[in-house]
Amino acid sequence: MQRKFDDLLLGSIELFCLAAELGSFTLAATAASVTPAAVSRSVARLEERLGVRLFVRTTRQIRLTDSGRRYFEQTQQALSQLVDAEREVTGQQTTPAGVLRISMPTPYGHYRALPLLPAFREKYPEVEVETHLSNRNIDFADEGFDLAIRGRAPDDSSLIARKLEDAELVVVATPGYLKRAGTPKSIEELQLHDCIQFELPSSGRNLIWAFRDESGEIDVATKGGYGTSGDVLSGVTLARSGAGLFQTYRFIVEQDLRDGRLVEVLPGNGGCSRPFLLLYPHGRYLSSRVRVFVDFLVERLTRVSPRTKAR
Repeated sequence: MQRKFDDLLLGSIELFCLAAELGSFTLAATAASVTPAAVSRSVARLEERLGVRLFVRTTRQIRLTDSGRRYFEQTQQALSQLVDAEREVTGQQTTPAGVLRISMPTPYGHYRALPLLPAFREKYPEVEVETHLSNRNIDFADEGFDLAIRGRAPDDSSLIARKLEDAELVVVATPGYLKRAGTPKSIEELQLHDCIQFELPSSGRNLIWAFRDESGEIDVATKGGYGTSGDVLSGVTLARSGAGLFQTYRFIVEQDLRDGRLVEVLPGNGGCSRPFLLLYPHGRYLSSRVRVFVDFLVERLTRVSPRTKAR
C-alpha cells in the first residue's frame, strides 16, 4: 500500500490539533517543546495540502474556521484511536481512558441514559463522556461521534444496532383535564378530546398514536388544539399543564403516574412499545472505552427496563 502520510505530515497534524485544543500557537509550541514558528509552518503546510484555511488569525487570537473545526474533530479522533491501538497492543491500556462522544434523543437522555453516567464514570474514572442531546440524526464521520442512541433501526447498513429496550407507550392526562372533559372509554372517543399533536422531525407529519385491540396493534390518527415539534418533552409539559391527552413513553411520566399528577387513559388498550437502539459504525476500530460503555449501557438499560404489559 502506498504511503499517504509521512512523519512530517503526521507531526503537523498533531501540532494543528494541539493548537486547536489550546487556542494558541504559542501555548501549543510550549506544550510540544517547539517554537511558535514551527507550529505556524505546520498549520500552513496542512492548509496548502488541503486547499482550505483552518484558522482565522488575528494579532491576539486564532479561531478555527468551519473547515478547520471539522478537520480537528476528525483528526483528533483519529489520533486518539492510534494511541488506543498502541496501548492495547502493548498492553499499556489496562484501564479504559479518553474522551467518548455520544448523541442521544432528548427524552431518552434525560430519563434513561444521563442518570447512569455517574455510575459508569465511578467504574471507569479515566473516561470522559461528552453527550449531545438532539432528536436529529447525526453523521458519525462528519461530527466525530463514537455512539448514538436512536428510536428506530438505521437505513444505513454501515451501522451496527444493539437494542437497549422496548419502551412502553402510555396515554396520559391530568385529573383536572379529565374532570373537565371526561375520561375516554374507547379509542373512538379520542376524537372528542384535545389530543396534543407532536410533529415528527423526519417527515413533518403528526405522530400517529399506537394502541392494542382484539385485532392486535393499531395506529390511530388523533387531533387537537395544541401542536408541538422538535422535542417530545414539550408535549409532556403541555399534558402536565392540563392541555389535553398525550401519548408518550411510560418512563417519562412514571413518577407523575405514581404521584397522581397524571392519570393513564385507556389502559386496556395500552401495551404498545417502541425500541431504542445503540448505534455505532460497523468495522470501525472500537477503543476499550467504547466497548465498556456499550456493554455497560446495554446491561443497565436491559435490566431496568420495565416489562411491556402482556396481552
